[in-house]
Amino acid sequence: MLGRSAFSRTGSFRPENLGQNAMAMIGNVCFSFFVVGVLVFTIMAATYEPEDPLFHPSTKITTFLTSKSNATFKSDNTVVRTGEDFMAANETVFGSIINSTDVENFASAESGEATDAAAADSHCDVNGPVDCRDPEVFHLMMRATIEKFQDIHFYRFGKPVRGSNDSNCDMAWRFRPKEGKAAAFYKDYRRFEIDRYENCTLSVVSIGEYHTGVNARKRKKHQKAGLEKTPTNLDLANALPVVGEVVNDSLPVVESESSFSHGKYLIYEGGGDRCKSMNHYLWSFLCALGEAQYLNRTLVMDLSICLSSIYTSSKQDEEGKDFRFYFDFEHLKEAASVLDKEQFWADWNKWQHKDGMNLHLVEDFRVTPMKLMEVKDALIMRKFGSVEPDNYWYRVCEGETESVVQRPWHLLWKSRRLMDIVSAISSKLNWDYDSVHVVRGEKARNKELWPNLDAHTSPDALLSTLRDKIDEGRNLYIATNEPDTSFFDPLKDKYGTHFLDEYKDLWDENSEWYSETTKLNKGIPVEFDGYMRVSIDTEVFLRGKKQLETFNDLTSDCKDGINTCNVAAN
Repeated sequence: MLGRSAFSRTGSFRPENLGQNAMAMIGNVCFSFFVVGVLVFTIMAATYEPEDPLFHPSTKITTFLTSKSNATFKSDNTVVRTGEDFMAANETVFGSIINSTDVENFASAESGEATDAAAADSHCDVNGPVDCRDPEVFHLMMRATIEKFQDIHFYRFGKPVRGSNDSNCDMAWRFRPKEGKAAAFYKDYRRFEIDRYENCTLSVVSIGEYHTGVNARKRKKHQKAGLEKTPTNLDLANALPVVGEVVNDSLPVVESESSFSHGKYLIYEGGGDRCKSMNHYLWSFLCALGEAQYLNRTLVMDLSICLSSIYTSSKQDEEGKDFRFYFDFEHLKEAASVLDKEQFWADWNKWQHKDGMNLHLVEDFRVTPMKLMEVKDALIMRKFGSVEPDNYWYRVCEGETESVVQRPWHLLWKSRRLMDIVSAISSKLNWDYDSVHVVRGEKARNKELWPNLDAHTSPDALLSTLRDKIDEGRNLYIATNEPDTSFFDPLKDKYGTHFLDEYKDLWDENSEWYSETTKLNKGIPVEFDGYMRVSIDTEVFLRGKKQLETFNDLTSDCKDGINTCNVAAN
């Protein structure tokens, strides 16, 4: 048997069989490469996870929106990334930086003009009022500001105005932190105490705290709102946010019956998106806004939103929250065509019959925007049923629509009232601090999913980790969900620790935020809720010079629990 088997194998290598054997061998090799390639591709497809599912196909966003994860800053109960977060922080966008040398050049250029006047009046009244309009005072205040705030770049100074008495002046300026990563300007206005010596020289005695120079706060002229905005208004859409300016987020109104009756409108009614996470809400809202822009129609939007229980102190869903508490409605109404739902229905009921305006009802999300392009009726209403998830607004933008209707992320910015609190906290820290995000809470207690988190975020472990990454003595902002901040007291020996609640005066009943939101809410005080807190905590964290994240820098545990590190984006 052995001899016959050996003979059979050697017989296959006869000369007349060489060509056939060679072809068989090549085929086997090619097939092996094909199998290996398929295997590699399958492994890559199974393990790859994009950085942010909000910018990837609907299958991934569906998984993202239904996820129960609440880890770090990218989960449902944390802050949503909005349009201004994706602007490139290119220095060429911001213009020229003003420094001390520039101020000296300004002063030299103007000194010649003032020589004759100075010669005519060589005597000054030491006890007289400070003339805030005097160029010498202006230059003095600019120099003092640039010298005091070493960690910011100045781009514009406003002319000083009289402060609260004859010895102080208020001045505003526009700036950015030197190491700022966000593409935004910030505005500050402060009160300067100025003293005059016997030889008539002037000196800045002190500069007040953030936003003390209220007389230098420029009030905007309230422009009449209308429907003349177009979806292609790129100049407005691409404008940079300016944090600290007066906000004008009054509701747009239709100025006349004629302009209303000639308009084209889109409204979404019903659906299961209400009271969902903010991620879910925005994904659906921006689908509606994208369709309105595609159809060249005004979006009729409900400014009253339901805040999910994951953000509320009552742990219950809460209705009646205003869109403007969380997002920049002024930018939205200037860059896009939108109307408030209540105002729209009031106008519709007043003029619809008289002007023969018709409604086109759509009750199936599978009716694509492309099929609605030829609809001539004044109003297209998409009505959504009660069965989830087929009644989610974002289903309209799935399938073939996904490559046609683009969500206009650039139109949606965070509330500048909230961002003003972020700027105030950063300014109180002189824009010179490092930050660490410490996730604890339920995760630290769940040893099955996060076996090391509690130990890795203990004070001793934090001190050990921070020792090599943050210089001793630095201001350290700690963004955390740990309710008892005294937990971090051991860090005080090495760092100047700071927490969000240290700055409660920025949203208490004596604050600008409280006053403005109460007015916006028809005189009813607004609760500083969980979503506002996490928005500010996150944004202050992101402005630290060095930033340490929990699941990137502090612990070896996976963000979404054990065995998820290879499939979760950190």
